[in-house]
Amino acid sequence: MKKLLIAALALGTASLAQAHEVWIERGANGAAQIWLGEPELPLPAGGDPAFPSLKAPKLIGATGTQTRGPGYIEVALPAGDVRAWDDDVFKPWDEDGKKAGVIYYARSGRSEAKAVMPLELAPVSANGNRFVLTRDGKPVAETEVTLVSPGRWMLTLKTDASGQVALPALPEKGRYILKASVKEEGDFTLPAGKVAVLHRTTTTSFVN
Repeated sequence: MKKLLIAALALGTASLAQAHEVWIERGANGAAQIWLGEPELPLPAGGDPAFPSLKAPKLIGATGTQTRGPGYIEVALPAGDVRAWDDDVFKPWDEDGKKAGVIYYARSGRSEAKAVMPLELAPVSANGNRFVLTRDGKPVAETEVTLVSPGRWMLTLKTDASGQVALPALPEKGRYILKASVKEEGDFTLPAGKVAVLHRTTTTSFVN
């Protein structure tokens, strides 16, 4: 019974980690809000049940006091692109006989045509609708990228040989999210321990 319970808990962690994203958007007050959940689904009142696992995401190139709202962490930041990452949201789990973990990267805005994070979807030109997925500055080709609209419909795209993906005409006004993931195998150390499989997930949100 104990082994079954441990297996069920591990499976639950894997399902949560692989289904969830971290993303950033601006609130009505202009502050940056860092969310954890499934952006294609309606958010429950009070936020995603996994939200308590998002404790202290790390801002890149910015500092500010983090306060917890109903389902998001809010930081008062100046206008412009915002980036954050977190490698300690979900504890490692068993995946095909190996320990696996996840690192989340999130960006809000498309005014800067450059990538800063280890995995990032950046606009090719400022405020453009063509993006490039890079891993440590190198383009990631033939990789799935998902677009989530303000109305929560999803469109699956794929990067080309240069790591780029062009968005179609965007029919809705509001916040869009691009998301992509890569899987790596090796010897990695996360705050919760060593893993042999590492999932990196990145999102970029922008307002149309």
